[in-house]
Amino acid sequence: MRQATIDRKTKETDIHVSLALDGGAVDIDTGIGFFDHMLTALAVHGGLGLTVRVKGDLEVDCHHTIEDTGIVIGQALSKALGSKGGIARYGSFYIPMDEALGFCSLDISGRPFLVFDAVFPEERIGGYDSCMTEEFMRALAFNAGITLHLRAVYGKNSHHITEALYKALAHALKTAVQPLGGTQPLSTKGVL
Repeated sequence: MRQATIDRKTKETDIHVSLALDGGAVDIDTGIGFFDHMLTALAVHGGLGLTVRVKGDLEVDCHHTIEDTGIVIGQALSKALGSKGGIARYGSFYIPMDEALGFCSLDISGRPFLVFDAVFPEERIGGYDSCMTEEFMRALAFNAGITLHLRAVYGKNSHHITEALYKALAHALKTAVQPLGGTQPLSTKGVL
């Protein structure tokens, strides 16, 4: 049951996402090579099955494609988690990537929030604008109902910094979605 498929079509993007929390095939095509690389890393390191197909207005720039993909993956994550009962809920992880160190801490709380602390020395990584990392993470967090903290502790290369952040997210998410048994959410309130 821990899976979901979402299709979303706007005047700017046409997106299909299938997500399985317990693994499966990974097949990504957004039209932005570096973004495909990051989503593949997110799926592989997060132990996710993930199919992403995007047709976006790349003739404008990469913004709509990346942000809208974050929205749809976030919606799929929320749907796959259902009531959020019986999962670990929290996850934190550090990832070193050569000279860069990325950190992620998250809470699958139903209370979306993003704290993002990263500086990117290069403005672009191939067809990917470095500033879009924050936009993707915000869209994901707010649509999945996650409190998400990401920090580039240090680094000199935008590729390495970005990849460290995506992989840190992947490992923190993998920890947080682990089944603990039972159906009740990990909360003193009894609900999330």
